[in-house]
Amino acid sequence: MTSVLDTTAIGKVPRRRRHVRTLTGYLPEKDSEGKEKWPRGEEKAWKDGLRGLDTGVSSITKSIVNHVQTSLARQPHEIDNFGAYQAAALSVRDNLIINWNETQLHYSRTAGKRAYYLSLEFLMGRALDNALLNLGLKQQYTDGVDKLGFNMEDLLAQERDAGLGNGGLGRLAACYLDSSASQELPVWGYGLRYRYGIFQQLISPEGQQLEAPDPWLDNANPWELPRVDVSYEVRFHGSAERLRDGSGRAIWEGGQEVLAVAYDVPIPGCNTRNTNNLRLWESKPKRGFDLNSFNAGDYERAVESSNSAAAITSVLYPNDHTTFGKELRLKQQYFWTAASLADIVRRFKNIGRPITDFPQYVSIQLNDTHPTLAVPELMRLLVDEEDVPWNAAWDIVTETFFFTNHTVLPEALETWPVPLMQYLLPRHMQIIFDIVSLMFARLIFSAAVERKFPGDRERLARMSLIEESVPQNVRMAHLACIGSRKVNGVAELHSELVQTTILKDFVDFYGVSKFGNVTNGITPRRWLDQCNPGLSRLITMTLDIEKSVWLKDLTKLEGLLDYIEDEDFREEWAAVKQANKERLAHYVQVNLGLNVNTKAMFDIQIKRLHEYKRQTLNILGVIHRYLKLKSMTLEERKKVTPRNVFFAGKAAPGYYIAKLTIRLIVNVARVVNSDPDTKDYLNVFFLPDYSVTLAEVLIPSSDISQHISTAGTEASGTSNMKFCLNGGLLLGTVDGANIEIAEEVGPSNVFFFGHLTPAVEDLRYKHVYHPVPVEQKSPALAQVLNEISSGLFGDRGVYEPLLNTIRQGDYYLITEDFDSYIEALRMVDEAYNDRTEWIKKSIRTTAKMGKFSSDRAIQDYAQEYWNIESTKVEKLSEEGHMGYQGKT
Repeated sequence: MTSVLDTTAIGKVPRRRRHVRTLTGYLPEKDSEGKEKWPRGEEKAWKDGLRGLDTGVSSITKSIVNHVQTSLARQPHEIDNFGAYQAAALSVRDNLIINWNETQLHYSRTAGKRAYYLSLEFLMGRALDNALLNLGLKQQYTDGVDKLGFNMEDLLAQERDAGLGNGGLGRLAACYLDSSASQELPVWGYGLRYRYGIFQQLISPEGQQLEAPDPWLDNANPWELPRVDVSYEVRFHGSAERLRDGSGRAIWEGGQEVLAVAYDVPIPGCNTRNTNNLRLWESKPKRGFDLNSFNAGDYERAVESSNSAAAITSVLYPNDHTTFGKELRLKQQYFWTAASLADIVRRFKNIGRPITDFPQYVSIQLNDTHPTLAVPELMRLLVDEEDVPWNAAWDIVTETFFFTNHTVLPEALETWPVPLMQYLLPRHMQIIFDIVSLMFARLIFSAAVERKFPGDRERLARMSLIEESVPQNVRMAHLACIGSRKVNGVAELHSELVQTTILKDFVDFYGVSKFGNVTNGITPRRWLDQCNPGLSRLITMTLDIEKSVWLKDLTKLEGLLDYIEDEDFREEWAAVKQANKERLAHYVQVNLGLNVNTKAMFDIQIKRLHEYKRQTLNILGVIHRYLKLKSMTLEERKKVTPRNVFFAGKAAPGYYIAKLTIRLIVNVARVVNSDPDTKDYLNVFFLPDYSVTLAEVLIPSSDISQHISTAGTEASGTSNMKFCLNGGLLLGTVDGANIEIAEEVGPSNVFFFGHLTPAVEDLRYKHVYHPVPVEQKSPALAQVLNEISSGLFGDRGVYEPLLNTIRQGDYYLITEDFDSYIEALRMVDEAYNDRTEWIKKSIRTTAKMGKFSSDRAIQDYAQEYWNIESTKVEKLSEEGHMGYQGKT
């Protein structure tokens, strides 16, 4: 006899027991007297081996040297800056893991309600400096690495930004994770571990954006913990057969199965031991390398399943202009939501409560429409796997989810073709149709709408989950809305527009109580203390309070108002700004080889490239300024305020018009910066490969920043808050959070221009049906457009598609707002020349930014939406046992 092999299992990854008792969600067993049992071995031997935090310089240097020797297998004579960074990062991570373990055990002991933040992006930025500042160990580690012969600033520069996000959506999510830990709230984030990020932005000799992979993981990521024993199978394709028992259940089988493997990133709180978690999923094949195909010479088939699985988490936002790209994006979204929900449900079941109690212990925030597939996926888990009746399952779902909308742009409201959904996720398409037909169309929704709005068939069509187009599409924003307990916008104007435009019918039906507002916020730890240490020191010294106090209560910055008339304080404030301008100038010189006049005004716009954000308006204004300078005499030019205009941001690979805008900016910069008549008065810089780290250099240096979206198109914005917190003044439209910033800092400290939101649709209508030539509407703009067309900036004819979006249709109202914009720029010049008053404006702006802390925003979510409470992890006692404080 011999063992018999199941040949169908060849090449499959052996399945381990999932989630053994070594990880989160389990507590020690207790004896008959209620005391905890030691799980194995000698308790004293274990406790003697348990280590505490490294907080002294000597223990820190010992820890770093230990990692050099054992983790990196290197010696003192062969360690370089990058190796020293890795060793220091691993040492800091050791401290984070100790706090992380205590935090997770504490959450399990208290068995309270938790919240989970699902976001397709987490734009984290560099982790080492942030961790040291939140742990309060920056100086100790600085001294420690100095003793070992290294400079902390050199080590910090070795870290690559994590390629987990692109723009404001991801940075907001990162701020909320930081604030959740700092506010001691039990919140986890769930995202994807992208192998190559979104892309590395390069600029061709012609000024064109080029995209290259961003191999941010090539040198390993010391901040993540691979959880090879935490994995879930995720299915695509196959068939879904309904059971004929009237339960609504179905069996989904066949198709492709991939594994979701967890990687954990500890998220430290500020001035607390609480350390939360960001869990990222990587896709791996369930069936590994096909050796039979390889030996038969079919090399492509041998790795086909591996490549297909790996592609799911290769790149953030694959180009969806192709069928393959669309399918991959949908795969990404389902893979991530399915793995996250499986993990959340598993953790909930560990506490031993019935599944009907799920909403009492779990709240899930959907950050935009990307995670909306979580709604039908939770229904599938409850109905198909937990045997929960359909109506009861739907009640659980609609009490669990909360939805944040981030846009009112119709083209940005996500939809998926029904045929693609049926092909890729047949069971979920059944559930969505069931939601439409079984619950809403026949039983509740349609009848109720008909009673409330008799005969209004157009309203029924507008509110349907299915868009009756060719092919039919699933409206993800509608699904998220009806599947969530509450829906919120991210600024007061945006929330009002959500309720009066894209979701108006749902507001009429459900009532306004389902809809709310949580204005975005930013973390002052990264966006002031970390990126602007000089200003942080000045604030701490001036207010004469502990830095950790005002960093967690930003309203205390109002104390700066008492010093506005203090000339010495104003001089110190201006000196900090000047030092930050010189830091940016050094960055530009080192990385671009260009010199920057640090005595000029620094005018900055940093955002992802999009027509509604109107980088085009900015560069057209620059060209107008250039042409005006060229027409002046030398004496007239000497009276002009010198200005450096900085741009940074990425355009989506398939967004042709946005990429043309980058090309125009780069080529305008070449002409303007080399013109001997104007180069002392105007310079333009495009800084490639925008990232959090680059933003940390740009933002503190700004005198003025531009937030100039077409009114009613920007949901909120967070870069406006970051600039203002660092004492930069704001030039913008009456849009998004600009409005609330102006309310806080005072209208005399911002520069507004342009039409207001109520006028936008009428203006667009006139553009289509009663167009007026640009030459009549704005002769100044017409001159600018004609100079571009003439080839003044090279590439004659290349820019016509971009220029035609303005000449014909002008959906984003460049022609309407241009003259007002130029006047606002003139007012900025005039105000900047009064240096004393300008510095006062800068101080007032920083002092009044308390409302825009992400600590405030996350508490709004915790109290008004998720219903979770802060719970503090106390210090380890001398005996090695943890002391716990209950809910506060």
